[in-house]
Amino acid sequence: MAITIKDVAKKANVAPSTVSRVIADNPRISVNTKKRVRKAMKELGYHPNVNARNLAVRSSQSIGVIMPSSAETALQNPFFPEVLRGIGSIAHETEYSLYVSTGGDDRQLFEEVKRMVFGNRVDGIILLYSRANDPIIDFLVEEKFPFVVVGKPYNNESSITYVDNDNVHASMELTNHLIEFGHRQIAFIGGTTDLMVTRERLLGYKQALADANIAFKEKYIVHDEFLRSSGHKAVEQLFALSTPPSAIVIADDMMSLGVINMLEEFGLDCPSDVSITSFNNLYLSELTRPPLTTVDIQIYKLGIQSAKCLIEQLKSKDEPAKRVIVPYAIKYRSSTKKIK
Repeated sequence: MAITIKDVAKKANVAPSTVSRVIADNPRISVNTKKRVRKAMKELGYHPNVNARNLAVRSSQSIGVIMPSSAETALQNPFFPEVLRGIGSIAHETEYSLYVSTGGDDRQLFEEVKRMVFGNRVDGIILLYSRANDPIIDFLVEEKFPFVVVGKPYNNESSITYVDNDNVHASMELTNHLIEFGHRQIAFIGGTTDLMVTRERLLGYKQALADANIAFKEKYIVHDEFLRSSGHKAVEQLFALSTPPSAIVIADDMMSLGVINMLEEFGLDCPSDVSITSFNNLYLSELTRPPLTTVDIQIYKLGIQSAKCLIEQLKSKDEPAKRVIVPYAIKYRSSTKKIK
């Protein structure tokens, strides 16, 4: 339940009108009273409504977009600017502004989301990730606040609208491509294990191995951030093994770029020595050498569909929850090679 001005007034032992004047920083209110009211606001977790002047229409005409906990790190991956471009195109059409989060860690991000919700700074929220046991999703469900997830929610709650790809099937198809090329020593490099997209792509990889009667090897699995530097670290780990892989399924193109660069440092060639498959079809995937075989998840369309779903919720409170699956397509290029 949201804390109100009346709750703050009661705790500070002042009139509600005094609280309003403190929020507006009225010079006629004494310094001591301001300190007492602000202390009460902090202790109660009260967030001022920054759009109070707009109460007549009950709308901020803004959409909150929540990046993963470190926006600075996330923006190193071209996935996020591209999905934001899709969201922005619909926001522009419907005359909504975007309020993009900049939380530095999980705690700061959660606090920023609460400010968005309790301060009426946004009408709805789009989460650009899905993480296991995420308190933000639990909070938004509890507050019955309109939101959409890009990715499958960890708890598969029927009330949550989400936009995603069939990541399990895409990963199976990608792994099968390597199996058909004769590879049996196939590694997997994915993001952190709390991310649902990592779990689903790993599941598809495992399923393809099982269907082909290829033993799953834990030593062939590496998890890290979706960054180029993570690809570097993964190669060091995998190619220190007594039996290194001949092929790799990588859950993100940025990681793949790091892998290819690091392979060169090890004196290995892609695809002659190691075949690589990847996800996301970032613009860089076609420019790298060799061009990457990768899954085109239609990032721009993920952004468009997530924004459309949220706008529909904002227009109608009775809008049912949706599961929108954006189709994918594998782009077969030159980073894989048949082996004998």
